[in-house]
Amino acid sequence: MTRAPLDLVDAPLALDFGKRGELRQPIGNSGRIHIDRWLPFIVLHRSANPVASIARRVAVNSPAYLIWSPEEDGAAERALAAVAAAMHDKFGCVLVIAVEDAQWEPVPEGTQRLPAFEITVGAAGGTPVKRALDCLVEALGKIRIDLRKPTVAIRDAGSSLIDLGGIGADRLSVRIPQIHRVDKSTFYPQLTRDLAVAVGDASLKAACAFMSAQGVAAPTHFRSLGRSAFLAAALDADKKLDKVARSFDFLLSVSPINSRDAMERFFAGGGDEAPKFRYRPLTVDPDAAKRDLYAVDLSIIEDPLLERLLSEKRQEIDHQLTMLSTRNTAAFQAASLLQYGTVGSQLLADARAILARPKPSKSSGDVVGALEVADAARELVARYQTVDNRFDAAIEIRDDVGSLLVSGRTLMIASNTAMLRSRVEALLSHEISVHLLTHFNGAAQGLTVFRTGLANYEGVQEGLGVFAEWAVGGLSAARMRLLAGRVVAVDAMLDGAEFVEVYRTLVDNHGLRRKAAFDVTTRVFRSGGFAKDLIYLKGFQDVIGLVAQGASLDPFWIGKISRDHIDEIEELIQRNLVQPPLFRPEFLQREDVRGRIEGLRGQSSLAGILDAE
Repeated sequence: MTRAPLDLVDAPLALDFGKRGELRQPIGNSGRIHIDRWLPFIVLHRSANPVASIARRVAVNSPAYLIWSPEEDGAAERALAAVAAAMHDKFGCVLVIAVEDAQWEPVPEGTQRLPAFEITVGAAGGTPVKRALDCLVEALGKIRIDLRKPTVAIRDAGSSLIDLGGIGADRLSVRIPQIHRVDKSTFYPQLTRDLAVAVGDASLKAACAFMSAQGVAAPTHFRSLGRSAFLAAALDADKKLDKVARSFDFLLSVSPINSRDAMERFFAGGGDEAPKFRYRPLTVDPDAAKRDLYAVDLSIIEDPLLERLLSEKRQEIDHQLTMLSTRNTAAFQAASLLQYGTVGSQLLADARAILARPKPSKSSGDVVGALEVADAARELVARYQTVDNRFDAAIEIRDDVGSLLVSGRTLMIASNTAMLRSRVEALLSHEISVHLLTHFNGAAQGLTVFRTGLANYEGVQEGLGVFAEWAVGGLSAARMRLLAGRVVAVDAMLDGAEFVEVYRTLVDNHGLRRKAAFDVTTRVFRSGGFAKDLIYLKGFQDVIGLVAQGASLDPFWIGKISRDHIDEIEELIQRNLVQPPLFRPEFLQREDVRGRIEGLRGQSSLAGILDAE
């Protein structure tokens, strides 16, 4: 703070604390106090220009803060006195962290000079706050923003101490350089976010060190101090994004409805002409949906982690809408690359190595149809419902899908399904014990994004599905060849090959049977060229790699998440924003499956796994 010490008025302010100490109240006309739960610290910020302030962003990202403008000093004084007294009664100590903006010094246009990146800190109080200061200085010194490292200077904080009416409060002060500003009203958005998050994390680390020094139940990790409840803004943004996501069924929209007829015509014509596919009419106007998508204001969420997760999800929905808007055009293929990427050289080599292995003899045994598969699916669903009736899955037999497909809470089974009885358990483990299970587990969390899926969840989700097939002993050599064939087909499609050429390559060069080759080629060329099918083999490799390293798969059952979000999920667990999964895959309870998984430890070679089968 840059003004004189505050003189608190005698009259206390009545604050409406919740049972956990939670509090959110307006202060004056534009100020606010927010306390997530009982905590022994609070972040303060006073500003006449909140829109431009980087310090205000740091404050509002905190689990406990008080923000106000100069004309609200009186109300802020009374609020601070009441809160500090309550915190002191609860913990016997209070840490006040005052954050402010350094004076903005514009850099002349056209110069190569960057604004000074110096963060100034100070402390006043006893030994605990000195330890907190040391932690703060260390954490700030590790910040890297646009390849720049800040200079951290220590100053005397005594002159800006806030009088807390006799309550012994230690204090930290942080002055943040305004390197995020372009001019008086323009800011660098990514730099603004990164700087606010970094300084906020450093402040939480300092608060954690203070609590430890005071002997006040300090968490094992500073991120546990983050917010433990979703604000209305986060819930509202999540709901609005979910509304856009549910306005269309992406996979059904890009999949042909006449695959069976198209295959019969293709074979009848000698396989010389690419089939003509038909598609469902779109249920959404992609341009209108994008307008709704970007009308959602994520900047008011006051939680950097949730803001980033929802922003990533918005981008993924944007990619899907772009694919829908370019469906059955040459641009669709390029649009799909935004979401799924290209085939890496190692993945392609692994796929070719699988296809080069001796071709398995044709499998024999009982063949079952759609009705028997549906009955087995209902039996598995019923077993999950004995755990909790929220496993409310629907099983449908349909003419307009080509195989088994999960969409939301529904398992769709192609009416012309014909599969070996020995494959039923494996495929239902994939579709029900992974895809539907993570749907219902995600639905039980506080945000719908865990049900629909965090950005880029599909790779590990499909990898878990294939892993489930392997775990129950149902990942046949023919199935592995099919997954490898998908990778080779995607690579050929991206390299410019046409439908017939890819089909013939799979049959003539890699030994796939006609129907299997047609199914793979159809999946890859649907809607104009769909790169998704590369993720099955890649996802399986990622999952077995994690298991081989001794990593737990438990976080993946919480909802539909990607491998890149493990750290974020761990933080949300620490903050009690994510709960343990309601359901765990049934197959993991089996002794034989546990033995197979234990045998995988230390064996990350795909070839080694296949040799052991």
